[in-house]
Amino acid sequence: MTADAGGTASTAPIGLLVNPRAGTDIRRAVAAAGKVTLEEKINVVRRVVLGARESGATRFVVHHDPHRIVRRATETIRGIDLQWVGGPLTGTEQDSIDSVTAMRSAGCAVVVVLGGDGTNRAAALAWPDLVVVPLSTGTNNAFPVFVEATIAGAAAGHLAVGRVPLDGVAPRAKVVRLRLEGGELGVRGDEPGELALVDAVAVDDPFVGSYELFDPTTLRTAVLSRADPSVVGFVGVGGLLDPVSPDDDGGLLVRFGPADACDRVVRGPTAPGHYDDLGVVEVRRLAFDEEVVFEGPVLLAFDGERKRRLHVGERAIATVRRDGPRVVDVRAVMRRVVDAVPSGA
Repeated sequence: MTADAGGTASTAPIGLLVNPRAGTDIRRAVAAAGKVTLEEKINVVRRVVLGARESGATRFVVHHDPHRIVRRATETIRGIDLQWVGGPLTGTEQDSIDSVTAMRSAGCAVVVVLGGDGTNRAAALAWPDLVVVPLSTGTNNAFPVFVEATIAGAAAGHLAVGRVPLDGVAPRAKVVRLRLEGGELGVRGDEPGELALVDAVAVDDPFVGSYELFDPTTLRTAVLSRADPSVVGFVGVGGLLDPVSPDDDGGLLVRFGPADACDRVVRGPTAPGHYDDLGVVEVRRLAFDEEVVFEGPVLLAFDGERKRRLHVGERAIATVRRDGPRVVDVRAVMRRVVDAVPSGA
């Protein structure tokens, strides 16, 4: 156990999850956004660690990756302890799930995630009660926050040493929960289903995977935990129709149709630098736990990534709930630190 200059003991480590593939998929090539380079990720990790160290946090639980991002970021930083976790790499989201599972077992107070919506979704799957600082380095960034990495690391450090309690600075996120039923899904109504942090979308598309933009003619239904006109993706499209903030109760349902056959058409940013005309059949607010049924045959995409096909006779029941990971409000943490300093100190 280490101590900072003020004598505060470091009682828990900080997890660092870095997705080396975040922000590099083909949507960055076919749309108009640049890649998030390895050098940039290395620099972000370095700033996070330096900020945390200044707060008195010196223990970090980290994972291997083929590009040695964390090792390269920290090799010249003194006075820190790195605990390496994770097994053989698969190049899939399972690597993130395995790493966060190990961070949970190691007793991390908070996990700093470098990635987009998909990376944070994998982290939340691994640890339902995850306390997370989600830093944007992905293609879809509706869930992560844009905040200077040095201050994000400092906030994580203050939480790790117990200087700031979680209550009031890390509220539960809204998410979309999906219960899968019927056919050969192998999931009963009382078993765990699927999760989307920001959007669950049904598309009439034969291809699984996230290797191309969504064709607007294939869109059928979207259930959103938030709707924000200041971001890209389906959350941004929903925000142009009826904004729903992370603090609002409930979510938003949007049903799509052919643009040339709908009375209402919205032109929205479906990917960085890419706009489409989307026909809108229905838009309405959803209360918490209100059920929306996706009927097969459709393909389900979670947080911008195609994940599961529903065949004829199968269905998924989606609800919006506030039982997702606890998202650290970096600004609130830093304000608490300032307020705790005696006047004139």
